[in-house]
Amino acid sequence: MNLEQARFNMIEQQIRPWEVLDQSVLSLLAVVRREDFVPPAYRALAFVDTEVPLPEGQCMLAPKVEARLLQDLHVGRHEHVLEVGAGSGFMAALLAHRAQRVTTLESRPVLAAMARANLQRAGIASAEVIDADGSAGRPAEAPFDVILLSGSVAAVPQSLLDQLKIGGRLAAIEGQEPVMRAVLVTKVADRQYKRVELFDTVAPRLDGFGEPSRFSF
Repeated sequence: MNLEQARFNMIEQQIRPWEVLDQSVLSLLAVVRREDFVPPAYRALAFVDTEVPLPEGQCMLAPKVEARLLQDLHVGRHEHVLEVGAGSGFMAALLAHRAQRVTTLESRPVLAAMARANLQRAGIASAEVIDADGSAGRPAEAPFDVILLSGSVAAVPQSLLDQLKIGGRLAAIEGQEPVMRAVLVTKVADRQYKRVELFDTVAPRLDGFGEPSRFSF
């Protein structure tokens, strides 16, 4: 497989058509080696428009979803980012190239170890992987400039929105299958938020977040 051609095709045929036009994001996707964050057994899927399987039934988000979230968060070089759901560490790697510091939480030890090893091998020192239930966020380190949920939840908990700075942004994928939507929530003042719906997609559930009752009366 010609990796550079496959990477180019991913960017031009999947990501750019999904309204990812920020040249700094496209350039970053061209240099961060996604294939190094994919389990060896699935390396052939590194640039395919699909979720890539990870251990314990988890997966990497599709490349175009990762790219849109990265673009829409507008992460700055001075910012501290909290990611919930480290997975293989790829999203943390992308964020680390744009932010001052990234803290990524992973509740599954196998994935936390994988993400840590992948980031170290990629030479990324500004992203820290912490073994923790991400649904509670990281109150001791709050407030954050950016929070990214790298998976889906039924609804974003207020406890995470409370961990944003004024002007901070949180991106997540909300809803129930088959209808989910990526959203961007900006904290405009204390307990005041602006919410924008970004795009429709479907993503696996993050661990530890509550589900709404399926009963109605």
